Formats: sequence, C-alpha cells, structure tokens
Amino acid sequence: MSAQAQPYATAEQRVTPYDEFNIEVPHDHFPDHGMSARAAVALVNSECWTDANPMLNLSSFVTTYLEPEARELAMQHFHKNFADPDMYPHTKGTEFQCVKWLHDLWNGPKDATPYGAATIGSSEACMLGGLAHKWNWREARQKAGKDTSRPNMVTGGNVQIVWKKFLRYFDVEPRIVPLKPGNYRLTAEHLDKYVDENTICVVAIAGQTFTGEDDDIQEIHDWLDAYEKRTGISIPMHIDGASGGFINPFLYPDYKWDFRLPRVQSINASGHKYGLVPPGLGWIVFRDRKVFNENLVFYVNYLGGEAATATLNFSKGSAAIILQYYQMIRLGRDGFERIMRHTLENAEYLRKRLLDTGYFKIMNEAQRIPVVALTLDKGKAKNFNEFDVSAKVREKGWVLAAYSMPPDAQSINSLRIVVRPHINHNTVQNLADDIVRACEFLSEHGGNVAPPELHDAHKTSPAKC
Repeated sequence: MSAQAQPYATAEQRVTPYDEFNIEVPHDHFPDHGMSARAAVALVNSECWTDANPMLNLSSFVTTYLEPEARELAMQHFHKNFADPDMYPHTKGTEFQCVKWLHDLWNGPKDATPYGAATIGSSEACMLGGLAHKWNWREARQKAGKDTSRPNMVTGGNVQIVWKKFLRYFDVEPRIVPLKPGNYRLTAEHLDKYVDENTICVVAIAGQTFTGEDDDIQEIHDWLDAYEKRTGISIPMHIDGASGGFINPFLYPDYKWDFRLPRVQSINASGHKYGLVPPGLGWIVFRDRKVFNENLVFYVNYLGGEAATATLNFSKGSAAIILQYYQMIRLGRDGFERIMRHTLENAEYLRKRLLDTGYFKIMNEAQRIPVVALTLDKGKAKNFNEFDVSAKVREKGWVLAAYSMPPDAQSINSLRIVVRPHINHNTVQNLADDIVRACEFLSEHGGNVAPPELHDAHKTSPAKC
C-alpha cells in the first residue's frame, strides 16, 4: 500500500489534514471503514471542485443566494418530516398560509376556499394539476354516460418536459401545437385542430423556459369561451407559472393571466425560482377547493393523528417551505417588487448591449421576465454558432444555455441567459463584455462545437430548473 493511500491508518497516524485528505475511497464496494468528519468533508468537496459555480450558472432559473439568517433558519428545520403534521402542526401551517397568500397574489375569488400544496418543484405541481383536471373530466363524462377512454391535453410546443412526462405516465393523449420560426408561444391560431370533447384542459405558460415569453393567455381564454358557446363544451385552463408566477403579480399587476380569468382553474409556480427559495420547492394552487377531486385525497393515521395527503410524494424536508414563508414575510409585496424590477432592468441592459453588437437577434420581443433569449445573426456570425458562444464563455466560468428550439422551429438555435436577483449591474456588465469578446474571438478563429444530437426531436427541451 502506498504512503499516499492508507484506508486503514489509525487515528494516531492521521496527524495532519493532508493525511486525512488522502484516505482512499473504494468505488467497487461499500466502504469498510469510516473516517473523521473533516476528512469526509474534504473528500466530498474535492470531488466537486470542478462543478460549475452556481452563482454563474445562468442557464438555470434556480435560486442560489440566501441571507445568512435564512441559512440558519433552514438548518433549524431541515430535519423535520413535513409529512408528519401531528408532530409539526405549526410547520404544516406555514404551507397553508403560503397557499392562501398565493391564492390572493394570483387574484383568486374572494368567496372561494383556497386550496393547494407545497410540492417538490413545479414538476410535481404540474402533475397534480393535470391529475385534477383528468379526474374532473372523467367524472363529468361518466355522469353524462360518455366514453372516458381517450383523454387529451392541449398545450404548445414550448411546453416543459414535465408535461410530456405527465401525458405519458398518466395515459393522456398529447395534443401539442407546433411552434414556427418567429413565433415561440402558444396562441389560439390552431386550437380548432386540437381541442375537442376529450380535452381535459389547455395548459398555457406564464414565463416559458425557451424564451421567457407568456403564451397568449387572454386570446386562448377567449377562444375557449367562443368554443363553449358553439359546442356547449367547457374546457378549463391550467397556467404553468413556474417562472412567471412570482414576477407577473409584482411587475404587471393589471395584467390578467391568473384567476381573474374564469377558465383558469389551477396555477403552479416554482418557489425555488423567482420565489427566491433554494431547490426544490413548487406550488400548486387551485381556484377553489372543489377543483381538486376528493378521490385524489388519502387519509393516513400511522404517524399520529389522522392527516390528509394529496401529493405524489410523502416524506420530505420542511426547510424549503419554511424558507418560502420567511421570504414572504421578510420581503412583502414591496420587497418582491423592488427585487424583480432591479432584475428585469439588468436583463434589459444585457439585452440592449448584446443586440447593439450586431451579432444577435432577439427572440423574445416582449421582455416580461428577466430572461434574454437570443439567436445569432447569420449575416455577421458566419463561422460559429450559439453552442460555440456558450462553450467560449464557459472558460470564464459563465454557464449559458444553448439549444435548438422545439418542432417546428428546430432550425433555430437559441442562447438563453437567465438573469437572477443576485446578478447586479456590475456583474451584468462583466457578462456582456465576456460574451462580446467571445464573439469577436470566434469571428476571427471560427467555432467547432456541433449541436448535441437528440434521440427524438420531439423531446427537445432545456431543463426545467
């Protein structure tokens, strides 16, 4: 055994941190012996040294900054099992309070009973929303004596991968409206070809991953109104507000995207995105308690008192939910508004800087959320692509998303930059400078990064994170 690797050295022999740092970790079997906490921390951290810096990962929407007080609060609550409300009733109460506040924030009817849940990210929230609409559709069809074997869901090609998972996992026919170059959001233009009596709901997005835009929610709502008048079939809407749900209420209070539209029966959002909570926390909120079918609720008593559970997961930590409650009372409406406005202004600055170079064209004409989505102007960027730019700025530590768009706009590549609240104006200036220098270098030397191949073009989707 070499001096550098001593898995069975005694505590007395491990006299320096360098000795502990060089303890061998087996990879082909479970470790036979333990080590000191300091050695374990050093080994774990050393294996992660080459990971990206989360603060510079602007391909991700996920929160990476917390106040020291919030970190301390998380440590105090992370060991509580949120699925045990009999033991932690006040912790459980923070969830319902957040649901009520979100119902209010999203203009839920005053005479309705707020209902919803904290989830493991928006993915679980979307699943619960989809299940509620499937159950309601099936129950209504059964009462009418109609066939229930062919449910479908209508959404746009800009949909997140979670909705494709829902459709496959829960046996719902996908009715996905293709995009086209220059239009990367769902509108009412082709709904007549996709909506029918088997449609459980139409999913529209507030703050989509690909370009940051909203689908044309009002237009879709109006089309469904006209469809009901014509056919007698009433179809609800679900709003995927994973990214826009914590921005629209503060920056655009008069914009009707939420429960002010009668067909909107459910909304999800990611607390761990612009809700300013670390991963992973999502929210599903229903217009009224009656929207969530009682057949989806289970009652258990084996943790103490009887408790209702209506989520796909059961045991989970409480820290993220406690932190959402903290952020809501810590910041209030005025704090969230200031934070989101600063973030949007930084995104607008970055957008202008990059467009002024002539290298880029903008993809999101409406700058609603702090996402800058660009495609290269092929007239100027003749010998490199968006993937080359992403790879070049990675040398400086920046992580920017480059991807091809979904069908039928897959001929377009995008470079997407998610500006988050911890990115201040000086940092945005540095980022803009590094992107410009990358383009200048690539213009002179050319690029060589090929777009990644996909198993199925219809699965194209940047990560929902």
